[in-house]
Amino acid sequence: MKKLILIISTLLLTLTNYGQDITGQWNGVLKVQGIQLRVVFNINSIDNNFVSTMDSPDQNAKGIPVTTTSFESPALKLTISNLGVEYKGVLGDNNIIVGTFKQAGQSFPMDLSKEKIKKKELIRPQEPKKPYSYYTEEVSFTNSIDSITLSGTLTLPSTTGKFPVVVMISGSGPQNRDEELLGHKPFLVVADHLTKKGIGVLRFDDRGTAKSTGDFKSATSTDFANDVLSAVTYLKTRNDIDYKNIGLVGHSEGGLIAPMVASESKDIDFIVLLAGPGISGYDILLLQNELISKANGTDESKLQTELALLKGGLDIIIKGDDLDEIKSVLRDYFQKELNKNAELLPEGIKKNQFIEGTVDQLATSWFQFFLKYDPASSLVKVKCPVLAINGEKDLQVPSKVNLDAIEKYLKEGENNNFVVKELPHLNHLFQECSTGSPNEYGEIEQTFAPKALLEISNWILKQVN
Repeated sequence: MKKLILIISTLLLTLTNYGQDITGQWNGVLKVQGIQLRVVFNINSIDNNFVSTMDSPDQNAKGIPVTTTSFESPALKLTISNLGVEYKGVLGDNNIIVGTFKQAGQSFPMDLSKEKIKKKELIRPQEPKKPYSYYTEEVSFTNSIDSITLSGTLTLPSTTGKFPVVVMISGSGPQNRDEELLGHKPFLVVADHLTKKGIGVLRFDDRGTAKSTGDFKSATSTDFANDVLSAVTYLKTRNDIDYKNIGLVGHSEGGLIAPMVASESKDIDFIVLLAGPGISGYDILLLQNELISKANGTDESKLQTELALLKGGLDIIIKGDDLDEIKSVLRDYFQKELNKNAELLPEGIKKNQFIEGTVDQLATSWFQFFLKYDPASSLVKVKCPVLAINGEKDLQVPSKVNLDAIEKYLKEGENNNFVVKELPHLNHLFQECSTGSPNEYGEIEQTFAPKALLEISNWILKQVN
């Protein structure tokens, strides 16, 4: 699930102005992955040159320097080199600039005007509103191994009694306690549903994210597993928790982490895997890229060339040990491949920028661990009850191959208390969808399909009663 990321840097702008006045604040709306992002270009004239910046209000990014601008009436062109951003437009008599925004090979129509644009309110009918009908508490606990403090929210059916409880484990990337993305808050919706069914829920911000301390970038799934264990240790200090009914609910990478924790801790009584991996990250990424590209209409010949490029890069990472050495080898590899196949370079981005951005994204401790880790190593050791569900249209963690692998390894470990189920018409976020493409996530109003929520709660209640 990749987001449009805007990084602030210090760059210079030059502009030659012909005719029409292009100075001022120009506002547009960029539609990306099903959501609308407001974009603002601020163009000012200084000594017959122009100094411009770009804002992305919905991403809390302001004052991003524009590298170059040219305006030959009525044509405007702005570039931001380090982001691979280019905007081209034509200023009309109605004071509207009709143009196209490009970044990293993707093009999006975007018109600009002087009229300010209000943030579009997203419709998310499942998101619960305060006051809630259950007990809610802001909590924090410590991972003593790494000396970090994790902050989260605990919801319980009532202020009195002892309740079964689950710890929510988020997917890849820095996530807050609601696993918020594209205007959706899946973990908030799941927590609301489970708590109303009599099941307590602890969800927390990933380390280094929101109110939690620590360094997210240097962590691997093993570190995140220790964070989950710290959450369980914290729950056992409370007198309103049923210690014999503590479970884990992990989504995506969280579905990788839950078996890691359950295979090592006797405190875990059941686990729920939501689109959890059953095969290695290496295999998932190749399959994921193929399926998403096909769903987005990529030409078959181009797709195979792109997959070959990706596979070559992944092979370098899994065979290497030292990250600095891996980065060096990756740079040489991508330089050589792009020299042979110039069409692999996305439009609107320089080769060195593409190479450095790709290397920085791939050559990390987390990514190397994810590629190499075999989920079988923990799944065969899980003895507690397991529910594993995937959406039929999941293109990120494809359903059949991963569910089949999970079932195989649980059986090999002689675990006889598990349910493996594919849910029709659902995507990676468990939304009812058309194609399963990530481009649909933000466009769909539904956050989490009710039938999936019931699968989870009904199964958990059978385990704790």
